[in-house]
Amino acid sequence: MEGAEEGAGGAVPGVPAGAAGRAHQLAPGPLPAGQGRAMRSGAARPLPRSRASPPPSHRGRPPRRPPPSSPSSIRAAEAAGRAPEPPARSRRRAAGGQRCAGPAWRRSWRGSPWLTGCGRTRLRDYVGQERVLGAQTLLRSLLESHEIPSLILWGPPGCGKTTLAHIIANSSKKTGTRFVTLSATSAKTNDVRDVISQAQNEKRLFKRKTILFIDEIHRFNKSQQDTFLPHVECGTVTLIGATTENPSFQVNAALLSRCRVIVLEKLSVEAMEAILMRAVRSLGVQVLGKADQHDSSATGSSSESSEFPVYIEEKALSTLAYLCDGDARTGLNGLQLAVQARLAAGKTTPVSTAKGCSVDGVLITEEHVKEGLQRSHILYDRAGEEHYNCISALHKSMRGSDENASLYWLARMLEGGEDPLYVARRLVRFASEDIGLADPLALTQAVAAYQGCHFIGMPECEVILAQCVVYFARAPKSIEVYKAYNNVKECLRMHTGPLPPVPLHLRNAPTRLMKNLGYGKGYKYNPMYKEPVEQDYLPEELKGMDFFKEQKT
Repeated sequence: MEGAEEGAGGAVPGVPAGAAGRAHQLAPGPLPAGQGRAMRSGAARPLPRSRASPPPSHRGRPPRRPPPSSPSSIRAAEAAGRAPEPPARSRRRAAGGQRCAGPAWRRSWRGSPWLTGCGRTRLRDYVGQERVLGAQTLLRSLLESHEIPSLILWGPPGCGKTTLAHIIANSSKKTGTRFVTLSATSAKTNDVRDVISQAQNEKRLFKRKTILFIDEIHRFNKSQQDTFLPHVECGTVTLIGATTENPSFQVNAALLSRCRVIVLEKLSVEAMEAILMRAVRSLGVQVLGKADQHDSSATGSSSESSEFPVYIEEKALSTLAYLCDGDARTGLNGLQLAVQARLAAGKTTPVSTAKGCSVDGVLITEEHVKEGLQRSHILYDRAGEEHYNCISALHKSMRGSDENASLYWLARMLEGGEDPLYVARRLVRFASEDIGLADPLALTQAVAAYQGCHFIGMPECEVILAQCVVYFARAPKSIEVYKAYNNVKECLRMHTGPLPPVPLHLRNAPTRLMKNLGYGKGYKYNPMYKEPVEQDYLPEELKGMDFFKEQKT
């Protein structure tokens, strides 16, 4: 208190009280021994704070008020002769409001996508891909024995490629193997060389192996992929690459021959249901229709982190598992979006639990899940293998005169974002290759469809393509011209020696010299004759050749 009185009584005219206090603290005076030398040498020393001045964290703002209904606030209220404030939850209920989720619960549903929180780190927890990783399979035996070869994991998005790599990373810790992760979308050649150099040092100094996981390995060009070749071959690194593209097209043949290609299929509906069930259990969501979910099976408790429990219909999970088309990433993100939307709406619904009691809770239904996903997930890549798979299916469906299948594959391509002009160009080709002379108007239809798509674009041009596709599916088919032209090409490829010259009577003779050399001599102009003219049009060596007949190979 003496310090406080001195600070108050020693105010400087024209200077605020706080500034005066600070000036009083900075007033010159005799320095302790050694401190003057330190200050003269430029060394900084902390200044003593006056007892009257509050700590820096409290200057300029009132002291923090204790939260309502805390022990300190209750004692303060009793000393003042008033009733303590009820907790925030009771005040909201008394006011008629229904805020459904507390901060901790909302944080568990926000933040990063669920794939980071629902990932599996043990091989026995891996869901799906029984054909590749089931019991008694070669790959599972290798992983369990920690003998991991170089692998290329090939599969559609969301099928578990990265999750399998994380499981291998967790398993490698037991053997002391280094696990390094790179993404081909951001890594450069120097990054790869640094990793390989460190792997060489680890192997030489500590006899320690290195596993290098490269996500989206198809994004590396040929020269970047060549960087791995000698080091994979000599065992400096064990390469694990993940790709959604066909590795036979996107990975160097030399590198591909040194790796084992693991083909991962898209997840089944049953596997998707298991993944979604694990996600809701890990976050304490209770599934209506699963009696064991209402006891202690969930790893989290919604009552601890939210004011009202969160429920989801079992049918909603089944619908989501079906709509996401085997893509776990799409399913988890769609579920997360649906739950976040319901929590943000702040509405509760009376829910009948398995024990026969009714409680207020947040209910996620099938409609909410559909809104979160918006539409069925369409796997389509305009630059990848699925692009060629779908156009091949469309071509074969029209060739087989299946108009329903033809429309389906057309719609799947267009809804997946395919360029309509690409489809129109393929239809022009189909008109001549598969319909040909059986319906010469088919080519006119195809060219008109291309022009129409060019004029008006999507989405209006989709019906133009649909009309053309149905016309081609119903049209008669003939590959006579297509086969005959292929026979001609084969004849040219199989010919040995110089090609036969053009017969003289078929040559053009625009000059006198050419006429003197015999160009055009003996040619019969067909329109000048009433009867068919017999003359040879093929070279002498090919007289009598019929390319429209089946050629012997």
